Amino acid sequence: MRQRLGAYGWAWALFYGLCLGLTGGKWRPSGVGCDNLWKVKERAVRGWNYDLHLPGADMMGLDTDSDTDMGSGDDPVAGLGLWSGSQLEPGMNAPPFTLHTLDGPLSFPLSGQQGPASLILHAFTNKSGFLGHYEYIKITFWYCYVNHRVKDIQRVKNLLSRLHFVPTPVFALGNWIAAVFYSWRCQGHNCGFSQVVFSSPDLKLTIIGKRLDARYDWLTKSWKSVPYILVDGSDGCNITSDVRGAVALVSAEGNCSYFTKIKNMADSEASGVLVYVSRGRPLQDMNCEGVECHTTINIPASIIHFQQDVINLLRNHIKVNVNFQHTPSPIFFFGINMERKLAELGWFLYPSFNFIIWQAEWFTYIKNLEAKLRRPAFVIHVFNDTRMQGDKGVVATIDLPEDIFSFNHLELDVSLSCPGTTDETCAHWDHRIELYVCCKENSSLCNAELGRWITPFRRRIGHWLTDVSPLLPMLNARKCTFTMKTVPWAMPWKPSLNLRFTIAGQIITGYNSILHPFHLLRLFTGGIFNINYNKKYQPFKFIVPPSTKKVDLYAVITGHGSDENGCGEFCVTSHHFVINGIFNNSRIFDKAGTSLGCADRVSEGVVPNEHGTWLYGRNGWCDGQNVAPWTRDVTKQVNMQGINSILYFGWYKGKDPNPKQNPGEIIMHSYLVFYN
Repeated sequence: MRQRLGAYGWAWALFYGLCLGLTGGKWRPSGVGCDNLWKVKERAVRGWNYDLHLPGADMMGLDTDSDTDMGSGDDPVAGLGLWSGSQLEPGMNAPPFTLHTLDGPLSFPLSGQQGPASLILHAFTNKSGFLGHYEYIKITFWYCYVNHRVKDIQRVKNLLSRLHFVPTPVFALGNWIAAVFYSWRCQGHNCGFSQVVFSSPDLKLTIIGKRLDARYDWLTKSWKSVPYILVDGSDGCNITSDVRGAVALVSAEGNCSYFTKIKNMADSEASGVLVYVSRGRPLQDMNCEGVECHTTINIPASIIHFQQDVINLLRNHIKVNVNFQHTPSPIFFFGINMERKLAELGWFLYPSFNFIIWQAEWFTYIKNLEAKLRRPAFVIHVFNDTRMQGDKGVVATIDLPEDIFSFNHLELDVSLSCPGTTDETCAHWDHRIELYVCCKENSSLCNAELGRWITPFRRRIGHWLTDVSPLLPMLNARKCTFTMKTVPWAMPWKPSLNLRFTIAGQIITGYNSILHPFHLLRLFTGGIFNINYNKKYQPFKFIVPPSTKKVDLYAVITGHGSDENGCGEFCVTSHHFVINGIFNNSRIFDKAGTSLGCADRVSEGVVPNEHGTWLYGRNGWCDGQNVAPWTRDVTKQVNMQGINSILYFGWYKGKDPNPKQNPGEIIMHSYLVFYN
């Protein structure tokens, strides 16, 4: 079946409702040092092909495997009827279609489904090293209904029947789908064609081949848009002076790993490495393994197909030049979510279908979120797609209802969009967004933080529901001013905010009770995470107010910045609240710095496939997610009648932080919450 698909410049895979429990391909280990993750993050956001030549390309003429006439006229989608590419945008309803698959016709909207299903459409081309590499093409696709999980291999095989191949080139589909593929802008790792160009006076024609660059978070150097001299480096398993100052062409064969080959060539002072696979073999993802990832290699490397003419010239000591280029292309993927709306799929940082799985998980997350938002609640609209930028942010003064104190449950319904209709109009970097509220100017709670979020890297689909019920005492007047802002130099976002009030019962001492948070006691804040971090904290004395039935510890904690240990963004920190010298309530962010610490949380609201290093675990947060408050019931830890104490301290590796340079920062607010 794969060979049949390969005969077409653009063939099809269409699959819907992806199962969320499967993964495929080799994951890079978590061995990359936390101290290097900040550099990787910056490189990912700024891009690593930005300095390569982008040759002019007819975006509609990439199907060179066929001589089919696309017709005349300026509109590349002429003849497709009402739905042209300029009319269909992300978020719009997907029009009906019928595709002729190898198993017969498949029509949308889908019929006979037992539950809502999403669809992901993938146009395959054999011109792309990214799409055609070994680990990528061997991964199978699967289908399942909402919340269904694959548990055994036999079930995987059964689910493969839900994969639909459409052996028709995109230009011949005759419907609106081609318009979306051709007109939606494509940027990033899963877009365009990364190519290597060989030239020599002894070559009759320039040879242009596809390439797959080594994993972005392993080798941080990029190819430049200048000609290099190419030199034979044999199999790369030994250091050689022959490659000094040139690009080494080495065989994938030999008794050594990709890491060893590239390190040997770096130690030989080569300018870069091209690894070629044996004749007829597919490209493979070049990555480090385990402790290899701790070794810094400062040259670029790519893997390419076997090129006999180039090898012959080098072995005959004939000069060969090599250049690197990136040719634009239409998009390869888009989706239809469970609400039947068109959706972008974002960035694929490396060739793996797990990025499609994460997008499918997001579709399911949004469906579940929409179900929660349909529950009865008293809703107050604060912001609605309002532009946020600069020192002021967005500000709204709202009248609260007279019976506001009858509610004991408050959720923040926040969505984050961008000035345009596509991801490319979004801000490039991740920053904190904070929501502040002031209801009484003379109150100690005036302009306290009510909620916190982290912006995604260039995606406009964020939507979260955050329970901040313990902070209801902040709303201590009928009129309140809400301010939402991020750093003033950030590109603009367009947030929406709704307050959702409900009444919820709680279980306490064995019976149901409607408890209300009636008093907040401010505790500790964060600061610069250095050797002096814990010196400023002293035990805090407090008395439990009369009529209290329950006491909660409430904290929002995130780490930012990067010292030599990756602190505070990528390091594991622990935060301890000790009550009455006995009870240690600890919060440990043990996923910080792990390779998939945030990718594993898409089902919890992490925006997938962002245009940056969104996958790595962070210190108390993830890119493109709300910062969930941490609460702990400490009722049994306090003396309801006498004096109590609480002490806080924060640790790195079980002791006070002690960075040598550029200390990070802990952003924290914490409270004791009293209920009656």
